[in-house]
Amino acid sequence: MSQGGNRLLGRELVLAHHDRTVVDGVSFGLDAGAVTALVGPNGSGKSTLLRSLARLHKPRSGDVVLGERPAAALSAKDFAREVTLLTQHRPVPSGVSVRDVVGYGRHPHRAGWRGADVDGAAAVERAMALTGITGMAARGVDELSGGELQRVWLASCLAQDTAVLLLDEPTNHLDLRYQVEVLDVVRELADDHGVAVGVVLHDLDHAAAVADAVVLLAEGRVVAAGPVADVLTEDHLTRAYGVTVHVAADPVTGTVHCRPIGRRTRTAV
Repeated sequence: MSQGGNRLLGRELVLAHHDRTVVDGVSFGLDAGAVTALVGPNGSGKSTLLRSLARLHKPRSGDVVLGERPAAALSAKDFAREVTLLTQHRPVPSGVSVRDVVGYGRHPHRAGWRGADVDGAAAVERAMALTGITGMAARGVDELSGGELQRVWLASCLAQDTAVLLLDEPTNHLDLRYQVEVLDVVRELADDHGVAVGVVLHDLDHAAAVADAVVLLAEGRVVAAGPVADVLTEDHLTRAYGVTVHVAADPVTGTVHCRPIGRRTRTAV
């Protein structure tokens, strides 16, 4: 697995869908060896921000910098050797094996589509082992469940072997066991391989468990950014989500635990 080193930074990003501004003047960075979680209500701009960092959504203004270099100045192949993105929605190819799909992640490292890739086979095997899909390597991806497919696409991103990993809701469609295992892989990549990870999460407890820093967004602006305990507070979350959120230390892990309180929420008496 590649050792990290590059910082990915978005500066004063203004992002729009057609004429509608969805992100307005947001700056934040992803550091080597750290996990940064983007959280916030639906429509707050989290996924659009991630796509902008991956050069898939052109800013109306502001810029993206990789290390000391403007990301826009890099070739597509050079950028893909440094940064990869797991999106929420990917096509399901027909008649293709799991191993082949994971191998798609090696495309920036080949001289051509079928060019030589000395480290490719080992990278593919390692990525499948990390995501627990080695046993299904020969199966067709069109036979898989949504959760299995999610792990295959994650393995493809890991096989790309980049210093920066962007993940858009990677625990979607996964049962409890694989949610935990994916979050463990994310921490391993940061802690053991120095990868800079940016991850969009809806589950605030997942963010608290895996992240070093959190960026809380609402209506395209940053409500708060910084260490987990400084950002995931009752005041910040209630303001961002428009519902009362109770925050306490988890009795088992000691991490922040967030609980929204609705009109019909049952409470202890």
